[in-house]
Amino acid sequence: MGFVLMAQSSWLLAAAGVVLTVHAMVIAAYLVHEAAHYTLFAAPAHNHFAGDAMSWIAGSAYASFERIRHMHLRHHRDRADVTCFDYKSFLRRRPALRRLTYALEWMHIPAIEMLMHAQVILRPFMERSQRLHLPRAALVLVLRVALFVALAWLSVQAALLYLLAYALLLVVLNFFDAFHHTFDQYFVDALEQVPMNGRDRHYEQANTYSNVVSVRHPWLNLLTLNFGYHNAHHERAATPWYALPALNRELFGNAPRELLPFVELIRTHHRNRLKRVLDDDYGSVGSGKGRADGFIGAHGVSFLTVV
Repeated sequence: MGFVLMAQSSWLLAAAGVVLTVHAMVIAAYLVHEAAHYTLFAAPAHNHFAGDAMSWIAGSAYASFERIRHMHLRHHRDRADVTCFDYKSFLRRRPALRRLTYALEWMHIPAIEMLMHAQVILRPFMERSQRLHLPRAALVLVLRVALFVALAWLSVQAALLYLLAYALLLVVLNFFDAFHHTFDQYFVDALEQVPMNGRDRHYEQANTYSNVVSVRHPWLNLLTLNFGYHNAHHERAATPWYALPALNRELFGNAPRELLPFVELIRTHHRNRLKRVLDDDYGSVGSGKGRADGFIGAHGVSFLTVV
């Protein structure tokens, strides 16, 4: 329906199509996350099928669901942000690209997230160590390009608006991913171990934050499949999305310290958008009003692109 609406001559209907398409892709992305924790179906095989299907809708099917699941479970097990592609070193070695990235991020264009999605596609073509993943990446690339060309043949407007919808998807996913943790970040091979350095359960909760859309109107959190209840998720990762609000109340009450106001996060997301590009420090969370102002946030931590 989103594609149909985006092809309409009425800009009101076309705008509705963009919103609907973004929402569908956001939900698909978070269903990939649910499937990674085997919370959608009883049988692992059914979760794998659902994860792969939703990954197509979310535009992240260049990497297999198993690779996505493996790296996300490492995030829980290692209590760290573990990423295979070191985008910071990549940008530091390329001054022109770095300047372009800063310019785009200043305009709130999600350049880092675009880079992270692009590397999943391109590294199998360019790095010998990634050749194992080349057949899938190449096949998915050919199929998705063919589908995009077919869409453009039917409606150039719909094709262009799909690109806008995808950029908005990356903005939404990055906004929530950026402010979930103040974990250590490691750029490693998928199988490379990282030192725990005392990162126990207490560390995990003390460095995890919940950024729900609304406390007063909990139904609005369905827009992100309750993903904002992140402390509850990290306390009991096998809890399905629909049970997270109740679990959050059980564990933390209605207003735990870790629950960051949506409005404050919008402010710090804007103010720190350039620091967030290359800073190794995610910043810190204070107390009282404005406690999120020093929370710089993270890039390159999406469960869809850390492979």
